[in-house]
Amino acid sequence: MIRGLLAAITLGFAMTDPAAAAEEIEYEILTFDQLEGWAEDDHAAALEVFRNTCRDMRSPDWRALCHAAEEQTNARAFFELFFRPVAISDGAPALFTGYFEPELTGSRRPSARYRYPVYKMPPEAKRTSQWLSRRQIEQNGVMKGRGLEIAWVDDPVELFFLQIQGSGRIKLPGGGYIRVGYGGSNGHEYRSVGVELVRQGIYNAHQVSAQVIKNWVRRNPARGLELLWHNPSYVFFREVSEVPPDKGPLGAMNRSITTLRSVAVDPKYTPLGAPVWVEKDGKKKLRRLMIAQDTGSAIKGAQRADIFFGTGDKAGREAGQLKDPGRMIVLMPIQRAYAYLPVEKQ
Repeated sequence: MIRGLLAAITLGFAMTDPAAAAEEIEYEILTFDQLEGWAEDDHAAALEVFRNTCRDMRSPDWRALCHAAEEQTNARAFFELFFRPVAISDGAPALFTGYFEPELTGSRRPSARYRYPVYKMPPEAKRTSQWLSRRQIEQNGVMKGRGLEIAWVDDPVELFFLQIQGSGRIKLPGGGYIRVGYGGSNGHEYRSVGVELVRQGIYNAHQVSAQVIKNWVRRNPARGLELLWHNPSYVFFREVSEVPPDKGPLGAMNRSITTLRSVAVDPKYTPLGAPVWVEKDGKKKLRRLMIAQDTGSAIKGAQRADIFFGTGDKAGREAGQLKDPGRMIVLMPIQRAYAYLPVEKQ
């Protein structure tokens, strides 16, 4: 998965490896009274999202809790009875960013308006660790005439950002949608175009965002194309027909994710499927129980999280503005929670 690269566009020049910044991981068991805003949340909404993916968790303790979740009528009591809040720290400060599902305009057939193809992965790209670069794919015609097109869209810049997000929806002219998900890549490392704009002296680091990049590329077509080619990574897609349009895209657990209830985490520290209490600060504080259902290449560290904001432009604007501190608390099964503590503290 490459989800999380939206954050890397604006943070790439400032990010460090959280694991390298800390020598050890610390665990602290909290009480639910220590979670700010816990009593005011909609626990039933979180429980519904938890049920969506918990059945795919393989550990016996998680599977037992998933079975118990099916029979619960009091969601808050369920979480408080079977879980303990665990603060996990690797020494790096907490950072919350946001991501979303792009919505493009396109067609099943090419036309004067819909000229930019969304490709499936070619067989030869699957057989090598590194295939052609973005520039080569778009310049040499290697993809044309092979039936690899899923659809054609009307905006090459939005297509570039669709590849960064790794999934999205394509709105068709006559109504209806095509949902696409990550289908593979050409194996090249992602290179931030935001960092490149800063390197060229076009913007200062604090000015760069996804929208700023889009606007600059559209105002400068020739230089903009060169900027996009600066990133040699190219993402291919697959059509995701098993998810209805009213549901969210598939996350790392291959289940639909939910607006403002699903969060991408680093699975090195937070088990996928686990409930996560989010205390996001900043201009718009957020206190909410979410479920760790996704990952991202830029989401690294015990206190690093990417919040899913939904589908479309509005969600994209909200997600793109998010870069806030706070803290993240993982809800763990009771025995698992206490197993993290040193023997002298148990």
